[in-house]
Amino acid sequence: MRVLVIEDYAPVRGAVLTALRDEGWSADAAGDGTEGLRLAQAKGYDVILLDVMLPGIGGFEVLRLLREQGIKSHVLMLTARDEVTDRVQGLDLGADDYMVKPFAMEELVARVRALMRREYDKKTPLLKIGHVEIRTTDHAVFAAGEAVELTAREYALLEYFALRLGEVVTREDIKRHVYDDGDSLSSNVIDVYIGYLRKKLERDGHPPLIRTRRGEGYVFGSQDAL
Repeated sequence: MRVLVIEDYAPVRGAVLTALRDEGWSADAAGDGTEGLRLAQAKGYDVILLDVMLPGIGGFEVLRLLREQGIKSHVLMLTARDEVTDRVQGLDLGADDYMVKPFAMEELVARVRALMRREYDKKTPLLKIGHVEIRTTDHAVFAAGEAVELTAREYALLEYFALRLGEVVTREDIKRHVYDDGDSLSSNVIDVYIGYLRKKLERDGHPPLIRTRRGEGYVFGSQDAL
């Protein structure tokens, strides 16, 4: 999943980026409203963490412009001001959630997870697809009841596939939602990681869950699972 952090205070911005990337998500950052707006307009983010008090363009104005331009990324507003009028203004402008600083990083990550599920119309943190179960709260994965050990990148790819269950997922989709802009990708790195996933999820008596659509991309989920 891809997240944008628009926060001018560098220590907070860095800590949030680290927490998001530890979850296996791709995360970009901007230190002012002008750059944050540019990034939000240029890329398709699942969630945007948006500080209210920003140099350049303020957070409320960034949010207003995004919604006017039809950008539907879920927005979690961050503010040091715990006033009802601020929260109401943000929500009325199209924010999806609101957090007051200082906040617990665990709660911030949990709220981002909830917004991710909302983005892909999932109501529960437990995703069941065929013989595979994915527990998004702690990244636990089971295949036919057996625990599966995945790297952070493998898990991020699997979770994205699961959230896009039954849809064609292109290589460009994977690059945009699973990898950071700074990642150096060789021509076959995505194929390599999909190969790793296939081997780790494969179980005798169960149909494969990752299918290739030649010239299009990949579809996650067996016919029975769909």
